[in-house]
Amino acid sequence: MVDVLRCIQSVEKKQFTLREMYNRFEQELSRLHPQNKHVRPKIRQQLQILRDKGIIRFVGEGIYEIRD
Repeated sequence: MVDVLRCIQSVEKKQFTLREMYNRFEQELSRLHPQNKHVRPKIRQQLQILRDKGIIRFVGEGIYEIRD
């Protein structure tokens, strides 16, 4: 969760898309976790956890927002 949160914080804008997360961070997260062969599902899972904790909000259609 920490790595995905760090990625979100580096986006430097309030809203971001799941596609942006894949495009910008899939390779980086794959390098950080070479044993994980399912990086995209893990990104989605971690976004759901961050949403459930109230750190981000799911806006809809693959769009997320960092909560204030």
